[in-house]
Amino acid sequence: MSGNDFSTLYSYIVRTDSGFAPNPFGGYCTLACCKPQIRKHANVGDWVVGNGSKSTVGNEKMAYAMSITEKLSFDEYAEDARFGYKIPSSGIGQERGDNIYVKDRNGGWKQRAPTYHTEKQMDADLRGEYVFISNHFFYFGSNAVLVPERFQGLMSTGRWYRHVFGPEVADFVEWLRATYTPGVHGKPFTIASHAFNFLGENAQ
Repeated sequence: MSGNDFSTLYSYIVRTDSGFAPNPFGGYCTLACCKPQIRKHANVGDWVVGNGSKSTVGNEKMAYAMSITEKLSFDEYAEDARFGYKIPSSGIGQERGDNIYVKDRNGGWKQRAPTYHTEKQMDADLRGEYVFISNHFFYFGSNAVLVPERFQGLMSTGRWYRHVFGPEVADFVEWLRATYTPGVHGKPFTIASHAFNFLGENAQ
């Protein structure tokens, strides 16, 4: 990478790793809810990294990292057949579905039922305007990995997200790709004790 080819890395603390936000099911890692400022401003090619909280896997560990490969509107996400698996339904995996917003007959937004989020969170979710899609991601969940000390400065440690642009992002991505293979490496922290079709291999 050189010049203006560097990606921006957005990091934040995943306070509740439930499989909802991010949602690593069905072959894609998606971020449709929570973190509206990141979803509004980050672009395709940027990276989003979630590190753990003190009450889960620890701030110094990484729960997931996703390269944003698509950025869809909520309308596009709701209508895209690829993400039908992420419409909430029964089952531990699908009940965490984040494809929860759809237009009603009057053109207003409503939530699909059942949903992991409540209507109280609708305004904040929709404020982000976009849904992030990734087919190149590293999800660790309850098996969160320690981030090397040289990259700890990229990680958020407080309430707000952190964004970094420059060669250190390229170095981090190079380390990540050299150390781990893309895909799912663990179950969400809050449901790690359950057994289910985590990868959504039977999703159509």
